[in-house]
Amino acid sequence: MSSQSYSYPLDLSWTNKEMEQVIAMFRAVEDAYEVGIDRNKVLDCYKAFKQVVPSKAEEKQLGREFEKSSGYVLYRVVKAAQESTDKKIKMVGKNND
Repeated sequence: MSSQSYSYPLDLSWTNKEMEQVIAMFRAVEDAYEVGIDRNKVLDCYKAFKQVVPSKAEEKQLGREFEKSSGYVLYRVVKAAQESTDKKIKMVGKNND
């Protein structure tokens, strides 16, 4: 798995369950870049993530914070999962390489 040296952008007002849903989304993004991931898993994680973060502005802010610390792009992974017809998606390259 990831040998990450960064933290996930979280809102401390979220419940433990909500934090787990957001973290699951960020882990799905990591997997998409590192090992590949089933596109349906990404879509399921994103659906749960949107229950916690319904605001597009907040989603973009969290995505930017995550990208800044990890180099992984939330938006790109979600878009690839939504547009792909392949069962598995694998992202190439990191933004901060």
